[in-house]
Amino acid sequence: MTYDIKDIAKAPEGKNRIEWADHHMPVLNLIRARFAKEKPLAGYTLAACLHVTTETANLVRTLKAGGATVALCASNPLSTQDDVAASLVKDYGIAVFAINGEDKKTYYKHIHQVLDFKPHLTMDDGADLVSTLHSERRELLPGVVAGTEETTTGVIRLRAMAHDGALAYPIIAVNDSKTKHFFDNRYGTGQSTIDGIIRATNHLMAGSTVVVAGYGWCGRGFAIRAAGMGAHVIVTEVDPVKGIEAAMDGFRVMPMAKAVPLGDVFVTLTGDINVVRPEHFSKMKDGAIVCNSGHFNVELDLEGLKKISKSVRIVRPLVEEYTLKNGRRVHILAEGRLINLAAAEGHPAVVMDMSF
Repeated sequence: MTYDIKDIAKAPEGKNRIEWADHHMPVLNLIRARFAKEKPLAGYTLAACLHVTTETANLVRTLKAGGATVALCASNPLSTQDDVAASLVKDYGIAVFAINGEDKKTYYKHIHQVLDFKPHLTMDDGADLVSTLHSERRELLPGVVAGTEETTTGVIRLRAMAHDGALAYPIIAVNDSKTKHFFDNRYGTGQSTIDGIIRATNHLMAGSTVVVAGYGWCGRGFAIRAAGMGAHVIVTEVDPVKGIEAAMDGFRVMPMAKAVPLGDVFVTLTGDINVVRPEHFSKMKDGAIVCNSGHFNVELDLEGLKKISKSVRIVRPLVEEYTLKNGRRVHILAEGRLINLAAAEGHPAVVMDMSF
């Protein structure tokens, strides 16, 4: 079996954590027991580009129990839990290609290694696997039957492909499931985003002004939990209906341009690009904390931030301090990548059990 992980010796720790998560995933347990008897996936090869976490580990165990050959790579360079990857390889015989902190070249190399298994089915979290398949590995498309996509961001990308007639096979938008966006996006993202911010910074939420960019299910979940911890929450939202919802939920609503001088912590959860730009960074308080909990780090214009900065240094693990030319400091968490997975462990197992 081929694989590429950081350290196989981490497997015992990973197995313990996988088993802990498994205790909190009764739905997957029921499905796994049925799959083990019925083998509905026998003869199918499945390529999965997902966050390599304890919850995902139990998902791929279930798929393997159903008879599938599974190859797994990471859907984000900073979300892989190396001990989990090691256990999947050593204890469960799953081909894993994922290393926490891998660079862009390695990230895409791992996607290609998963595609080398010539999948019949794909599972994606952000649509990088499907995009690579359509752009660089088109010779494999005739063998692909169907796929799934987990995220809002990924679904947006795939719908654009479908609109242009470029999508070569049907893909189920898991994100459209009620148990996904009502629970995973709202409760899972709400809790895990706060967890990631606190782990990275040890910041006190009570009394802080927290600016939430986006009031979809992820944004509202985070906003409610930040308020519950005593934060003063401001919401920025381009959709006027969602903005009214936020206002009626008790939050101040204003454009980002007006929010930036007020915020202590900024969190983007939009699925859009360049939500926070140089004209925003330059007006933030000295010491402002900025992070992203949308799928890709493009929600923060980090290239633009570099251009208005005179120095950058790492002040804590996963915390970069940009000193701007105006003398103010802005702290970027986890390189602008998913804060809840880069600095914490992602969603609790119970909520992932409902959304897979």
